[in-house]
Order: sequence, then C-alpha cells, then structure tokens
Amino acid sequence: MKPVGIILRRELASYFSTPLAVVVIVFFLLLANVFAFFLGSLYERGQADMVSFFRFLPWLYLLLCPAVSMRLWAEERRSGSIELLLTQPITLWQAVIGKFLAAWLFVGIALALTFPLWISVNYLGDPDNGVIVAAYLGSFFVAGGFLAIGSFTSSLTKNQLVAFLVAALLCFVLLLAGYPVVTAWFETWAPQWLVDCIFALSFLGHFENIIKGVLDVRDVLYFALVSTFFLLASATVLESVKSR
Repeated sequence: MKPVGIILRRELASYFSTPLAVVVIVFFLLLANVFAFFLGSLYERGQADMVSFFRFLPWLYLLLCPAVSMRLWAEERRSGSIELLLTQPITLWQAVIGKFLAAWLFVGIALALTFPLWISVNYLGDPDNGVIVAAYLGSFFVAGGFLAIGSFTSSLTKNQLVAFLVAALLCFVLLLAGYPVVTAWFETWAPQWLVDCIFALSFLGHFENIIKGVLDVRDVLYFALVSTFFLLASATVLESVKSR
C-alpha cells in the first residue's frame, strides 16, 4: 500500500497546488447552500433534518465529480507523463487506485466542509443525527461511484473536456434511471423484471434508501461494485495504452 499512499499524496497535493481547487470547493459549497435553502426550502419545511440538502447532492455531483476526475488520466496522456509514471516501480493498479483515492478524498473534504448545515439543523431543532451520518456516508459512496466513472472516461481520451462531458452524461443516465418519471414510463410497456433491473442500476434509488437512514448492505455493495467495475475498466484501457 506504500506506493498507493505516495500516489495519493502526490495527486492530492497537485489539486491544491493551484487556486482551482479552492474555487471548485467554494463553488460547490455555494451551490449546496443554494439548493438546500432556496430550492429545498430547508427553513420553510419546518423539519429538523437535512433531506433538502441530500436530495439535491447527487445532481450537484454531476458537475463536481466529472470536474475533479477529468484530469486523472487525460492530462497524463496529453502531456506524455503517463509513460514516465508507468515506468516507476509501481503497478498500474496501484496508480489507478492511488489517483482514485486522491480524487475521492478531495471530494470528501468538500463534502465535510458542509458541516455548518449540520450544526444549523442541530441548533434549530432536534434531528436524528444517526440518519444524517448515514446520509453523509451514502453521499460519499455516490461520489466514489461517480469518480470511478470519471476515471474511466479520463483514461479513454487526452482531452479533459471530452472526459468531463462523457462522465457527466454517464452519471446523468445512471441517476435518471431511478427517477420516478423514467420508471413510470417503463412500467407502461415493459415487464416488471426489466423495470426492477433499471431501478437496480440507479444511483438515485440506492441513495434514497440511505438518506432515509436505511444503511442496507445491498446499497453499499452496489456502490462498491460500480466503483470496482469502472476502475477495472480504467485499468484495462490504460493497459492497452501502455502496450502500444
């Protein structure tokens, strides 16, 4: 795990080596508060919970996670430094995991900085903090899945903008799969097993369970499998690039 730790520290330091990281985090926090207070009516609902914040969070991740992950491999491929990286005494898997964990930790830092909302809710009422902790964990899992998708799209191209757009599109499709309007449309003509399969692939469906305070092993396993699948796909693509 030592090489993974080295890659993680190197990548995380690179995020904060420019003001861009601070700008991204500030923009994320600003939008999170706008969504929670204005679109989610956190005060007006009169309930001591953070549902208004968490329900909008996956949609906010559609901007944050592809923006963070688009540089993971696209920049390495564009600059040619990927060849230098892969000649170091590390395995391809260690590089993939190290870069992914650095991006995940960066998003985790941004998510943790929303703690004033939690403090505000506790000040205004008596929320179920166990449910809030579960929702934060679920939010972290969603971010991991989105970043794994972003790692995969970043490995496919040298263009960061293309990586961003394709990752955002894939994440959007996986979110939309569990949206009531979509499932209701499929229910009008598709067999129930197909509707269930589509809903099972949805980030939104699994995340909704968690923010209700139900930390089901099946939901956690879903996010773990999605992340693993796309990291495997990333490694496969990079292996083909390396062998050229």
